[in-house]
Amino acid sequence: MRIVSLFFLAGLAFAPLTPTLTAQSDSARSDSAFRALQSRGAVQMGVDQYTSTHHFETLPDGGRIELQRDSVDSADIGQIRRHLQEITAAFERGDFRIPGLVHDQAVPGTAVMAARHDRIRYQFRELPRGGEVRIISSDPEAIAAIHDFLAFQRQDHRTDHAGHRM
Repeated sequence: MRIVSLFFLAGLAFAPLTPTLTAQSDSARSDSAFRALQSRGAVQMGVDQYTSTHHFETLPDGGRIELQRDSVDSADIGQIRRHLQEITAAFERGDFRIPGLVHDQAVPGTAVMAARHDRIRYQFRELPRGGEVRIISSDPEAIAAIHDFLAFQRQDHRTDHAGHRM
């Protein structure tokens, strides 16, 4: 009976660690998922995701995607601009493969944005350390899809409205 009591007490001593270990495992999975996202982003965009800042803003007529280097680096700034010009052209055609590859899943809003691509305008503009893609529509269904797309981007890239990592 004494041996059983010792095992029981030992079990109680370690029981509180179980939720902590599970929480750490969830956190590690989350961090590894974020690292994988950042890695896929670097491959698809050609830009180090850790040294650049994304900004995804919803606006009444659509929204905007901003990507800028955190420091002045003319080669990386040029790559950001090329990438944003490429996705502008792809999105205009209704091609949303790059977001799917970066996020490794179907990205919310893109099916509707692809289907209604003729009702959405995309405008690239240079910014001091990168650029932005302005997404504009007067179609309510397209605007809702754009907002879903940008909200997902903010969440998955772990940025707030100002583009800061959460």
